[in-house]
Amino acid sequence: MWRVLRRAVAVGRRGTAVLQGRCCRLSAWGHCQPLPRTGRLHTEPAVRTCAAVTMPEVSTDHLDEQQVQLLAEMCILIDENDRRIGADTKKNCHLNENIDRGLLHRAFSVFLFNTENKLLLQQRSNAKITFPDCFTNTCCSHPLSHPLELEENDAIGVRRAAQRRMKAELGIPMEQVTPEEIFYLTRIHYKAKSDGIWGEHEIDYILFVQKDVTLNPDPNEIQSYCYVTQKELKQLLDKASRNEVKITPWFKLIAETFLFKWWDNLPHLNKFVDHEKIHRM
Repeated sequence: MWRVLRRAVAVGRRGTAVLQGRCCRLSAWGHCQPLPRTGRLHTEPAVRTCAAVTMPEVSTDHLDEQQVQLLAEMCILIDENDRRIGADTKKNCHLNENIDRGLLHRAFSVFLFNTENKLLLQQRSNAKITFPDCFTNTCCSHPLSHPLELEENDAIGVRRAAQRRMKAELGIPMEQVTPEEIFYLTRIHYKAKSDGIWGEHEIDYILFVQKDVTLNPDPNEIQSYCYVTQKELKQLLDKASRNEVKITPWFKLIAETFLFKWWDNLPHLNKFVDHEKIHRM
């Protein structure tokens, strides 16, 4: 059964908080976790920042205040081979005008299964700036341009970021899922528009976890969530193909290409590991 959250929404950047959403099935909302802010990278010989590049001006006054605050976070800029070339704000990385110029950043997608082999899905909050209301995998976000999340050996920086975001979005205590328990499979490269202004252009690290966890989701991030079987996910994908529900483009690509094969082999994922190839989707 899908658990539906309700949230307090700030209307615009200077608006008044109002209550929005359907009946809450949780005993408490949980605390909205603001993410840590990070500064721009110091200039290094092999790394550039985008501070000097002219970026388009886009008003965010009509958007959710908490989500607007997150636009200041610094994402990791990369080239098409996932080599780090700098850093820029989440806002600039997700503007279609910049994406059309080739701006590309690093991201990750977590697929968390419980010990019954059910996959945890979420429906993104309608406060989200990109792909609001869409159903998607457990957690999707970005490592930040911070020393702990820039570290690339065995994707440890990305796995640390996944641990951080599972806490922020789903309320999973950080000690319940450590970076060492997050399994890095492979990477995909995709691009998709959310609307006329915002979009995604990412090299996305695919991360698997199998563990029973405690959930306390942030309703500003997540509208509803549910553990599903393979049959239930296929039914959801069928509904999406008939435009009855919306799913995120990266989740659609992964589900149609790889997911069920991996799901059938959760105890034997090592045979699917490919850290060399970036799958161009």
